[in-house]
Amino acid sequence: MATELGLTQPLYARIESEESNLTIKRLQQIADILKTDVSALVDASKITIQNQTNKEGAYGNGYIENLHVENKETQKKFIQSLEDNIKQLKDENLHLKQEVEFLRSLIKSSKENEVHLQQAE
Repeated sequence: MATELGLTQPLYARIESEESNLTIKRLQQIADILKTDVSALVDASKITIQNQTNKEGAYGNGYIENLHVENKETQKKFIQSLEDNIKQLKDENLHLKQEVEFLRSLIKSSKENEVHLQQAE
């Protein structure tokens, strides 16, 4: 594979072990050599796009759109998880506000008792 890609064996080994980043162009070359589609070679859950230049008719742009469609279910689950976390945080926030109000009422009651005791003396 390294020879067909025009790479040294050590460089190709770094790509295989994910020590070196792989360009979309190189990924397409590997897919062509293996006579398969790029999507068969990647785990979409691990894809991160750091920089993208959108040009009309660019292959990378179309592929990214396809990944978006294919990952719709994963995105829905992620969004639901975030919404659940937001609800939990709102509930915790409400509980903490109630505790603060309770503590304030205890402090106020304690101060009032002090005043009554001082007046009784």
